[in-house]
Amino acid sequence: MFENIFRYRGGRYLWWSLILVIISVGLYTSHSAANPPSGSSWQGYTLGTLGALLIVWLSWLGVRKRSYKSTMGTVQGWTSAHIYLGTAVLIIGSLHSAMEFGWNVHTVAYVLMCLVIFSGFYGLHVYINYPHSLAENRRGGSRQTLFAELYDLNTRGLALVGNCSADLQGAISSSIERTAIGGGVLAQLFAKDNSLVATDAGKPAPNKDQQYVVDLVAERIPKAERAAEAVALEEMLSLLCRRQTILRRIRRDIQLEGWLRVWLYVHVPLTIALIVALIVHIISTFIYW
Repeated sequence: MFENIFRYRGGRYLWWSLILVIISVGLYTSHSAANPPSGSSWQGYTLGTLGALLIVWLSWLGVRKRSYKSTMGTVQGWTSAHIYLGTAVLIIGSLHSAMEFGWNVHTVAYVLMCLVIFSGFYGLHVYINYPHSLAENRRGGSRQTLFAELYDLNTRGLALVGNCSADLQGAISSSIERTAIGGGVLAQLFAKDNSLVATDAGKPAPNKDQQYVVDLVAERIPKAERAAEAVALEEMLSLLCRRQTILRRIRRDIQLEGWLRVWLYVHVPLTIALIVALIVHIISTFIYW
C-alpha cells in the first residue's frame, strides 16, 4: 500500500514537488545585492503565498478522507500529494522566511509549520512500520483472540491452583486477579506493567511481567516431596509461562496501536494552531505592509 502511495502514478507528486522547489529556489536566488532575501520582498510574498495555499490545501486531507462520495481524486492520490507537497512546504516556508527569526507571530507560524511537518514524518514512519509489527504480534489473530486465550488460561489456572500448597494458592490466585493491563496513556504507550501479587508478609509485591509468581512456582518444583505434586507444579508453571507470553503480546498490541493513534492527537491540534497562526501572520503582514 505504501509503495503505491510513494509511487502513485509514476511518482507524479514527487515531480510536482521537485518542480515547486526548483521554482522556489530560483525565486530566492533572484534577489540582488541591493534587494537581499526577505519575506517582505516580492519574491518573499510570492513564496509566502505559495506556501500558505499549500498549507491550507494539505490540511484538507482529513476532510477528504471522510468524504466517501467525493469525486475529487482518490484518497491514495491525496495522501501521496500530502507527503511530497508537505515536504516541499518545509523548503518553501524556509525560503519565504529567509531564515530571519524573532520573538513574533511570524516565527511562531514557522515553528508550528516545522512541528506539523515533522510530526507528519513520524506519522508516516508509524504507518509504514507498525501495521506489520501488529500483524506479526497477533500472528494471524486479533486482540480479541489474545484476550480469549488469556481468559481460558486464567480459568484453567484458578482450577489447577487447588493442587498447590496454601501459600502458592494465594500467590497464584492473587497474581491472576491483580494482573494490570492497559491503564493511562503513558502506561499504554510504554507497555507499563503495574501487576501485583500477594506475599506471605501480607503486603502486595510488584509482579511485573508475572516474573515473581513464575519464579516462585519454578523454585518449588525441585522441592516437591511427591511426584504428583511435582507434576502439578510443572503443569502450573507451563500455564503461567504461556500466560506470561500472552500478556506480553497483549501489552505490545496495545502499545503499537497506541502509537498508531497518538501522533494524530499531536499532528491535528498543531495543524489547527498553524492555520490560526498563519491567518494572524497574513493579517499582520498586510497591516504593516
